[in-house]
Amino acid sequence: MSSPRPTDRPPAPPTVLEPEIADLRADLGDADYTVDGLARALGSVASAALHREQPLPALRVTARPGAGSAALLCRLFPLGQAVPVPDLDAALPRTGARGLLRLGLVERDDEGAGEAEGSTAGHDLVRATCDLRPYGTEQYMWWVVSDRSEIATGGPLSTEHVLGVGGASSTLAGWTPRPRVERALDLGTGCGVQVLHLAGHTTYRTASDLSERALAFARVTLAMNGVEADLRAGSLLEPVSGEQFDLIVSNPPFVITPRRDDVPRYEYRDGGRAGDALVADLVADLAAQLRPGGIAQLLANWELVEGEDWSEHVHGWLRGTGLDAWVVQREVQDVAEYAETWARDGGHRSGTPGFDALYAAWLDDFAARGVDRVGFGVVTLQRPGSGREPWRHLEHVPTPVAGPMGPVVLAGLRARTWLAEHPDDELLDTPWQVAADVTEERVGRPGADDPQVIQLRQGGGLRRTVRLDTLAAGLVGACDGELTARQLCSGLAVLTEQPSAQVVSAVLPVLRELVADGLLH
Repeated sequence: MSSPRPTDRPPAPPTVLEPEIADLRADLGDADYTVDGLARALGSVASAALHREQPLPALRVTARPGAGSAALLCRLFPLGQAVPVPDLDAALPRTGARGLLRLGLVERDDEGAGEAEGSTAGHDLVRATCDLRPYGTEQYMWWVVSDRSEIATGGPLSTEHVLGVGGASSTLAGWTPRPRVERALDLGTGCGVQVLHLAGHTTYRTASDLSERALAFARVTLAMNGVEADLRAGSLLEPVSGEQFDLIVSNPPFVITPRRDDVPRYEYRDGGRAGDALVADLVADLAAQLRPGGIAQLLANWELVEGEDWSEHVHGWLRGTGLDAWVVQREVQDVAEYAETWARDGGHRSGTPGFDALYAAWLDDFAARGVDRVGFGVVTLQRPGSGREPWRHLEHVPTPVAGPMGPVVLAGLRARTWLAEHPDDELLDTPWQVAADVTEERVGRPGADDPQVIQLRQGGGLRRTVRLDTLAAGLVGACDGELTARQLCSGLAVLTEQPSAQVVSAVLPVLRELVADGLLH
């Protein structure tokens, strides 16, 4: 098989030099090289196109005279264009091109002087050796340093590529519960994105990665943002053997890749194991690394043979772990769609001989194991704080959810744990209240006395829809936090002329479901 060759080994990672890092941090802030500032500099059309990995509109905007410092920095880093040294010195007055050279963030590109669009003839040019871009949430603004993207390199990525902020890292960050805890671990940290998020609610942070190159980028990312963490080299949990944590987050190399020498193995996505064995083994090993009550949040793929139920497959990973588990399958791809996704991921293009060869390798690999589908989902694990039996909840939710999901995950963990540790009598003796984001719908024939369908809709979180019978609807309608569920059941028994025990038996399963899913609290 002849496949596209990834680009040659990329430039060396940048280094941490404290005075220069401090100056650069101040310069980037003054240049308004922030998430909002960059959006303003590019405009909505170019920003949206760049998000779709279409650089042309942004290239045109940033080439305009007087586009501003944020536009120049976008041209240098995300877009990978050479820029004149005098312009860079003006945009970053404390750091200048000289400081960026010392940090290893740029290199000289004198041969292109006067040739790059928007450059000044006769001036030296510099070109970025890496990607540096703003990233943030509603609460925080950071800068992330990683290897250059396909947009900047113009070809397939190096197998040593250190990914920046991608879809998977954003998903993990959005779904991670964030209780305030003492010790946290980012397993497979890459350029350090998850550590940035952990800094806001943890005291001590450890981050591990098999790639020394990734750890070098993580050091720079963390230094740029004044975040401290203990960075360790090694495979998966090996660097923290014998230690325990309150929270573990991981975007592991979960991509199912053919184990063939002629298929590129990208360090950021390929864990070197056949099928989904790496994530299965990781799930099995996590219990020993969690403190009682500790939580692990990770992303995963699982491969499925024809006729196999995905939840049974993932249940197999959980057997014997003793861990609570909430697994949400977000997407299912057939093997051809999965092959197309990951053959393109490294920068290869559909229709080329090399792409078709990679595509065929994936299909052959799946066929050899009888796999016809691959699931993707979010796995939340918790070590029980006592010797009780673990609870398990696996569900398929392919529809859009409200973000961020982290608070919803934490509330769901706590609700399900409460239910696992309290008998039905305590559930019934609690005064429940309908959550603020829940609405009720009643659908029936025009003129009919009673609705044909009564259902609850959750406005936030997983946006669940729960269909209710008349008894359950009566219970929920009266849940205002004043009367207990048992008292409400007694009232329903009088209204419906049924024994109280019969009403309790009918509504109890629905009550448990609504409490677990956050429609009642």
